[in-house]
Amino acid sequence: MEKDLIMEYKNIFRCVNKELSGEDIMMLSPLQLAYIGDSVYELLIRTYLLDKNLNVNQLHRTTIKYVKAKAQSELIHKVESLLTEEEKSYVKKGRNTKTNSSPKNADMLDYKYATGFECLFGYLYLSNQDKRLSEIFDSMMKEEI
Repeated sequence: MEKDLIMEYKNIFRCVNKELSGEDIMMLSPLQLAYIGDSVYELLIRTYLLDKNLNVNQLHRTTIKYVKAKAQSELIHKVESLLTEEEKSYVKKGRNTKTNSSPKNADMLDYKYATGFECLFGYLYLSNQDKRLSEIFDSMMKEEI
């Protein structure tokens, strides 16, 4: 019975925007990709931390440790050698995009790399590259901060 449930599992988030083609994804701005990537990464971190036996307050504080710009900047540098040229290009697009805001609690270089990091996660998620997203995330978690 349990096996049947697993076989029928579908990612509900994939049902929201079925019309987004590869070309559409390429036309999104780096900041739009980063907008999605930020949410994807935070959900991955929150899910990852669930088995750490932490109370909700500790979960929140630990999540912040992982999702802040400095941490994302460090993580993307640690796994950079694992990225394909296409993946690196999305990091660069995000890093080099002009923003109209300045970071509150990070230096500008960390903020830019964090935007590149989020851009990559947004691209991988929207292009249905869940296996690759998981590989990169797993590598990052081996390099815990």
